[in-house]
Amino acid sequence: MPKLLIDKVLNNNVLIAEHPSYEEVVLIGKGIGFNRKHGDFIETDSVEKLFVLKNEKEQQNYIKLLPFIDNDLLEVIISAIGLIKQRTHTQLDEHIHVALTDHLMFAINRVSKGMEMSNPFLVETKTLYRHEYEIAAEVVEFINEKTGISLPVGEIGFIALHIHSAMTNRNLSQVNQHSQLVSRLVSMVEEQFEIEIDKESIDYMRLVRHLRFTIERVVKGEKVEEPEKINSLLKQEYPVCYNLSWKLIKVMQQTLKMKVFDAEAVYLTMHLQRIQKKFK
Repeated sequence: MPKLLIDKVLNNNVLIAEHPSYEEVVLIGKGIGFNRKHGDFIETDSVEKLFVLKNEKEQQNYIKLLPFIDNDLLEVIISAIGLIKQRTHTQLDEHIHVALTDHLMFAINRVSKGMEMSNPFLVETKTLYRHEYEIAAEVVEFINEKTGISLPVGEIGFIALHIHSAMTNRNLSQVNQHSQLVSRLVSMVEEQFEIEIDKESIDYMRLVRHLRFTIERVVKGEKVEEPEKINSLLKQEYPVCYNLSWKLIKVMQQTLKMKVFDAEAVYLTMHLQRIQKKFK
């Protein structure tokens, strides 16, 4: 990346600069604004952990957050996002700077006032996005170490969803919707079979993963091959599981507002039968 001309120093960590391809960009990096002024050039290669906001809407939203956050906390959040970038080895969607900064600012504020928000989808999130959850746990530990503020365990789940959203370029509301949908489907299975699946067990992990991949296939419009003759066989052999699989599919269709291919019922029935057998 070339040298960029500094247009405006917003604070110690945020600058506005002129970019040859994107016109104005917002540069974010720990201490990059220190001792710099309008008209200076900045070597982008020499600044480690530098983030460039190119999207105009994201730039505006980020700038709007700055008056509400003190420099020290902003430095911690910038370093936390740097840590996420390092651990994910991927190009993160730049929206994470706005969304996660905003989220952490409020979370830290709530905790310092003794208020806590519970996270009803923590277990699902941990199972669905194991890698993101581990990184989020590291972020919470890092924030505690730097600020002395202990964020509650529920925050690991919220941060993990932000990380997953930024890694997959999916908006957070869609990621949230899928976690909630999986949670609802698991509850339907437990109700139908009159069981309680241990949330730490391999059975739970397999069920959640199966549901997650089904949802992802539906969203992408991917069709799975239907094993011939097996459909009617399963219907006869395992009517309870077969009917339940269709109930689950109907809920998926209503929530996602998309068609679920019939073959999914076959695979879901076989999966449910395995669970039912185990709990009998």
